[in-house]
Amino acid sequence: MATVFYLSLGSNVGDREKSLREAISRVGALGRVTSVSSFYETEPVEVTDQAWFLNCAVALESNETPGKLMTQILSIEKALGRERLQKKGPRTIDVDILLAGDEIIDESGLTIPHPAMAQRRFVLEPLAEIAPEARHPVLKKTIRELLAELPPGQTVRKLR
Repeated sequence: MATVFYLSLGSNVGDREKSLREAISRVGALGRVTSVSSFYETEPVEVTDQAWFLNCAVALESNETPGKLMTQILSIEKALGRERLQKKGPRTIDVDILLAGDEIIDESGLTIPHPAMAQRRFVLEPLAEIAPEARHPVLKKTIRELLAELPPGQTVRKLR
């Protein structure tokens, strides 16, 4: 039985749109991409002295386990030039697993739901576009509700 995974993708180095499109294509080989949000230009958070990001959300149906999917995602990031030089720093591509159905996983190297997703407008806004009624299995709230509860801030602009 396939699991619906929701992923967050971001890039702020090089051709951001090309990096996102290539990552979406490669993620599609790991299952079936059923939905892709619009692209959003977003200001960096935490490490703010860097270029703005391009972000989107993807729904992926896959028969992979979350751990195996994460391993494959890390390989995609590396193939697309991701270098982990600075935590939260600039990157050609970043792919995070936000949700894996209603699973809750807390292992070394993998936490699902993504631990910071409920505080990040750059994650919730694209995700709310494709899965507003998806439910956070720990907080027991929909993505739409989590987005509505965010305080002002974190500029996120939908691209035309």
